[in-house]
Amino acid sequence: MKHIKYLIFATGFLFLSCDTEEFLNPVPDSVVTVDSFFQTDADVFSGIMGIYDALQGVNDATDSNEARTNRGVQFEHLLTEHRTDNTRNATTEGSKADFHRYLVNANNVESEDYYASMYEVIFRANNILNFIEIAEAGNQARYTAEAKFLRAYAYFKLVRLYSDVPLITEVVAPDDKETPFIRTAEAEIYTQIISDLQEAINVLDNSNVIRASKAAAQGILAKVYLTQDSPNYAGARQLCEDIVNSGNFSLEPDFYDVFYTGFDSGEVDASANSEVIFAIQYISGNQLESQGFSAEFTSATRIGAEDGQNIVNDNLIADFASAGGDRTDLSYATFGLSNEVIKFLPEGSDITTTPPSYGAGRDAGNDYIALRYADVLLMHVEAIMAGAASTSDPAALTSFQMVRDRAGLTTAVSSITQDDLLLERRVELAFENQRWFDLLRFGVAESVLSAHATEMDYVFDARKLLLPIPASEINLSGGLLTQNPGY
Repeated sequence: MKHIKYLIFATGFLFLSCDTEEFLNPVPDSVVTVDSFFQTDADVFSGIMGIYDALQGVNDATDSNEARTNRGVQFEHLLTEHRTDNTRNATTEGSKADFHRYLVNANNVESEDYYASMYEVIFRANNILNFIEIAEAGNQARYTAEAKFLRAYAYFKLVRLYSDVPLITEVVAPDDKETPFIRTAEAEIYTQIISDLQEAINVLDNSNVIRASKAAAQGILAKVYLTQDSPNYAGARQLCEDIVNSGNFSLEPDFYDVFYTGFDSGEVDASANSEVIFAIQYISGNQLESQGFSAEFTSATRIGAEDGQNIVNDNLIADFASAGGDRTDLSYATFGLSNEVIKFLPEGSDITTTPPSYGAGRDAGNDYIALRYADVLLMHVEAIMAGAASTSDPAALTSFQMVRDRAGLTTAVSSITQDDLLLERRVELAFENQRWFDLLRFGVAESVLSAHATEMDYVFDARKLLLPIPASEINLSGGLLTQNPGY
């Protein structure tokens, strides 16, 4: 059978393998037909790896031109942590400093980059799904499940940050000038996300943590169920318990080991790291595969190129003092007047004594941890609580206590309130880009962020719970793509 498919590309670069640093533009500026572009199972596998590559993004130490490259998840802390009460930029200069002050506009380059990066994932996934039948029969179901998992992962990010966005599940035809720009209602997007993740659950196993797995799909789907306007608490609870009962994962005894031990290779190995469920892999010493974001969590005087991102706010420090336990000294450190994140130090260096050089720090191999077992345990509590003000359910107490015990907070709990759970998630998952989504899911984002803005002398209102649709996308659409209210 001949395969004539449309491949979308821009500025003359065609995606050939996961090694290239060039990214496909998700807007169909130009289209070519390719006859049998994917000819073997190995070609399709390279295409699957290319979807992960889009999530990984391009290190800005390799190419600082943000108009030409996509950063994948490497800017995610700006769109999430910086917009909460957790962290801020060290300065008020530049577009990266607009997030923590709620000044993001439709021309913000980092928001535009993230939006394009997630659509890069989606378009690569859709493209591969067109060629699945070329793969060996025994691999087709897995490749399909991986592509759909990654598409769902990207859409779950987009719908929570931008609300209604274009839902595209097929490669766009060259004469279709509308599909890439018509916004789809959140409910329909969630229906697609759930369908994709359910297929992944039915097909995948738990043999790998840097590729899609059954447990990763279960954990993300549990969070989807908890996030919807009408949460499926029973479904979320069952998914969390399926992960727990699988026996594949457990809490690392030492909190430090969660971030620096054993999961780089990707193979599930309880002796190496039992907690990471899904991570986006980076490789140190290879600028095409490394990341520079963790260096920027410090400052230019040590590792970063800038004055410091993810500077820790005082109210989070107060929460660490009351509920952080052993996690506190492994999460942030104070240098002079600056409180800086040390959870993801490049290569696990001890920044207080021997920081790596500027160049080495920005060429880091620390993986981005997208889902880990502690998050699943705390979602389990949330699902059991089912929107109630508190719970004394024994299963919820057990999951909650496990996370606290690992932090050295071994006093037994007899009841858990919504505030207790949100606090525990804050100190356990600080700087892992979960706080923004937690505040939204718990229904307290407006009240918490309004109080935070008042404390910090920022201006916040409810419209800022959504990011603006990038102006560049609206311009390309010729006005078909509409803007979020208030922008």
